[in-house]
Amino acid sequence: MKLKNKLIISFLMIMAIPLFLFCVFSVVLVRYQFVIIQNSYGVSAELTDFFPNNNKLFSQLMNNVQLKLQDEIEEDSQLLEDKKMLEKYCEKEAGEFINVVVLKDEDIYYSYKPLKQEEIEAIERESQEIIDAADDTSTVYLSKENTILGKAADSKFADGSRAQVYTLVKVNQWLPELKQLVVQFVLAMIFILFLTACIFTTWIYRSVVQPIKELRLATEKIKSGNLDFLVTAASNDEMGQLCTDFEKMRQRLKESAEEKIRFDNENRELISNISHDLKTPITSIKGYVEGIMDGVADTPEKMERYLKTVYNKANDMQRLIDELTFYSKIDTNRIPYNFRKINVSDYFGDCAEEVGLDLGAKNIVFQYANYVDEQVMVIADPEQIRRVVNNIISNSCKYFDKSQCFINMRIKDVGDFIQVEIEDNGKGIATKDIPYIFDRFYRTDSSRNSAKGGSGIGLSIVRKILEDHGGKVWASSKEGTGTVVYFVLRKYQENVQNVESAEADDTDEKTKVKEAKTKEQKLTKESGTGKVVFTQDNSSKNSTHIMQMRGKERKE
Repeated sequence: MKLKNKLIISFLMIMAIPLFLFCVFSVVLVRYQFVIIQNSYGVSAELTDFFPNNNKLFSQLMNNVQLKLQDEIEEDSQLLEDKKMLEKYCEKEAGEFINVVVLKDEDIYYSYKPLKQEEIEAIERESQEIIDAADDTSTVYLSKENTILGKAADSKFADGSRAQVYTLVKVNQWLPELKQLVVQFVLAMIFILFLTACIFTTWIYRSVVQPIKELRLATEKIKSGNLDFLVTAASNDEMGQLCTDFEKMRQRLKESAEEKIRFDNENRELISNISHDLKTPITSIKGYVEGIMDGVADTPEKMERYLKTVYNKANDMQRLIDELTFYSKIDTNRIPYNFRKINVSDYFGDCAEEVGLDLGAKNIVFQYANYVDEQVMVIADPEQIRRVVNNIISNSCKYFDKSQCFINMRIKDVGDFIQVEIEDNGKGIATKDIPYIFDRFYRTDSSRNSAKGGSGIGLSIVRKILEDHGGKVWASSKEGTGTVVYFVLRKYQENVQNVESAEADDTDEKTKVKEAKTKEQKLTKESGTGKVVFTQDNSSKNSTHIMQMRGKERKE
């Protein structure tokens, strides 16, 4: 619930709930006090007879006292003669509100309570009218302000003298029970307001103050560098959203801190790897150059071999520096791509021919097969895709553990994509390591093998390039058998309507190119270190290229 809605509800409830509870408490308290009044004073009036004033209550009290007094006088005529008996009777029946006054021959003979001058004047002024109009239930106001209510009856003393018995009450006074009721009303109202305020203040406190307190503690932890905690949202209001956003911020800060630590570790590892990889060729170069300077290479053949070794080691260093430079471009997303439309068959055929020559020099059998139609095109950067192929094959060459090594490269059509598969018969990769081989600096070996070398970023470069091309790369492997690396590139789909005329113009030229390729059945190239045989079969829709390369043993 939104905090705004909570405040509105709190405002309405603070008004409505006390009013409702006060009404309930009022009904209960009034009925309770009314029962006490009925039992204490012996009245039988309804509750509504007492409100909005209590004149009816006092009238009933006077009637009760008057009727009982008349009954007592009729039973015992000596009651009027004995003032002590009257005193006891009044204490018992009249209580603190009713005053009993007895007149004898129009003179005040007895008064239960002291009379004020205004009461004496009222009795003298209204006495005869009260007697003339009196009955068992009627009462008359004696004062001009209607504050004194009176009732009178005629009687006789034992000696025959006329007796006038008055019962008087001041209607501007309150019964103790009514005073207690007012006090209870006030206390009940205070209690209800306090209880309601406590409930809704606690509700708002838990909704606002408690989350703020948790956020303050969280900021203290972050300030001290502790990011391993959790900020939970207890509600869906604004404070809950704030806690959720704060938790996302904490997670992002933690990820950034972990990423920085990982980046620092990777940089240290990169420096260590590069230092190791540079140290080996530099040591070799120094050794061979010292051999030349000391005259160890005393024959033309030795000199040539020494110089060729120095040249190869320098190339290794150049390759390592290029890889490091490309890695820095990956980190800054500044890889220089030159996308263009390329023919799959032609491009990967040339790429396989170049790779085959290098592998032949290393006595590695290389086989290439193309199952893609000759017209299939892709949009890619030729240089970067060639880097992808070279990095995958170079990685395979590092982990051969057999005397007879081979690498197979296959190009397949898989719907909207072309799929490239590069398979080797190396030692394979453990199942637990396969998901991580394309991560930067990840090595399946727990310790670095100086014989294999490498900076540990080759396959991560492969993944980055393919992702930027809209493709993907993955691998499957079986330990002891070998590994297959797959990557896919989306086909180029040309708008037929827009280029139909252009394709018609080029039909003759393309036909000539196909005929020229069909005539070419075998191409033989000689290199200084191996023999390359390239066989192409164009008799079917999908052409199959097989390239086998075997290196000759190098003669010392």
